[in-house]
Parts: sequence; structure tokens; C-alpha cells
Amino acid sequence: MNCTGDQPPAMTPSRDLQRLLDIMASLRTPVTGCPWDLEQDFASIAPYTIEEAYEVADAIERGDMADLNDELGDLLLQVVFHARMAQERGLFDFGDVVHAITTKLIRRHPHVFGDARSLLPNEVKRLWGEIKAREKAERAQRRPPPSQPSALDGIPAAMPALTRAVKLQEKAGKVGFDWNDIRMVLAKVREEADEIEAALDASTGAEEIAAEIGDLLFAVANLARHARADAEAVLRGANAKFERRFHFIERKLSERGVTAGQSSLEDMDSLWNEAKRAGL
Repeated sequence: MNCTGDQPPAMTPSRDLQRLLDIMASLRTPVTGCPWDLEQDFASIAPYTIEEAYEVADAIERGDMADLNDELGDLLLQVVFHARMAQERGLFDFGDVVHAITTKLIRRHPHVFGDARSLLPNEVKRLWGEIKAREKAERAQRRPPPSQPSALDGIPAAMPALTRAVKLQEKAGKVGFDWNDIRMVLAKVREEADEIEAALDASTGAEEIAAEIGDLLFAVANLARHARADAEAVLRGANAKFERRFHFIERKLSERGVTAGQSSLEDMDSLWNEAKRAGL
């Protein structure tokens, strides 16, 4: 977020959260603030919020704690930015955000802060679910009723597609719409793959083929759920594995004095298999 224009009031770094709030207020002050920050709104900032959350996850995945420190700061900035814009509109402020989350944490942990002591892990999980259900019911009362309530309500449309697929499947499963055998899910994955092949053989349009691929991805997400695997995490792992093996190919080709673009698919595939044998 680079900005130009008049210099903001002198600021010094601090461990004090209030200093961060003051800096954000200065950036959003008309005339003397940052032109870029001033033109933002909730919708324009939302993509940055999602991006920063992913960068936090990436730092954790890489085990880079120094980077995690920086990325958590960037994510905190997003919270402060949204809270400041809400304060300017008279909606709520950062203190309200803090109050809401501390209230929620205390309410959801009666086994720590209340009377429900000495619970077993499975009892804690059950109690957590009951409390969340009550919270959901209370939120529903505050909002305009939907034209047709659904068991799938409450899943943000902007959530990453893979994560949202799993959430949809979990909610449907809670009302009985679910497979009871993981092998049936695997059979569904094969069925969806066969439908893609049939669409390709029939030379159907790109839109129809894309729809079939979407069905396959949805089925694979369901397979991961039934295998008790975090679909996002295992895909990140697969991405990292692909990167390691492709970097191996590039290094080996560089040793031969050529690039990937100058090599044949056969040569690169041979090196890929070499990388697999090396455990990369």
C-alpha cells in the first residue's frame, strides 16, 4: 500500500496497539491522510484480507517464524482497517470487535471460565456445538428471515471454493444427505471422471466440460472429507511437492546447459520420475 502526498504526522514504531489504531486513523484522515487508503472501502479491502490470511498460512507451512510475525501483523492491519472504516460510519469500532470476540471466547469455554469444569474432550466438543447452535439461532433472529430457510445457510459465498465445498457437504451430512462408505465416494469420483471423458469424446462445448470438471473437484473434496483429510492442506502439500519436483527438473536441465523451454516433454518426464525416486 504505497501512497503519495503530504507527509503524515510523525510516528514511531511501538508495541502498543493504540499506536497502530492512531496510525490507521492518520492514514484515513481527509486531506492529510494517504490518498490510497482514503479511497478504500470494505469491498475493495476484502481481497487483501483474504490474501493476508493465505500468507499467514503459507508462512506456517514453510515454518518461517520471522515471516509469520510479519504476516500476522499484516492480517491484524486488515482487522484495524475494517474497524476504522466502520467507526467512520458510526457502525462499530475496534473496541467493539475486541469485546465481541472476548465475549464469544468466554461464552464458548464454560469448561474454562464457567461452571462446566472437568469435561472430557468429546464432551467439550459436544458443548461447543450446542453453544454455536444457540449463537446461530440468535443471529438468525437479528437478520431478515430468508425466503426459504436451508440447512446450508450460513456459509459465506466468498469462502475459498475448496473449503466451501467441504462446508456444504458437512452441513448436508448433518441432515442425513451423505455417503456412509468412503468407497462409495471414491466410486463417485470415478463416475465424474468418466463423465469428463464422455464429454471430451462427444466434443461438447468448453462450458459443459468445465461443469463436469467442477463436479469432479466437488467429489474429490468430499473424498478428502471422508478420509478425514484437510482438503486445503493436502492440496497445498501437493502444490509444494509439484514445486520441488519441477525445481529439480530445472536444476538438472540447467546442469546440461538448457532450459525447460528448450527440452522435450520426454526428457522432463524422465527427470520427473527421477525426482520421485529421490523422494522429492
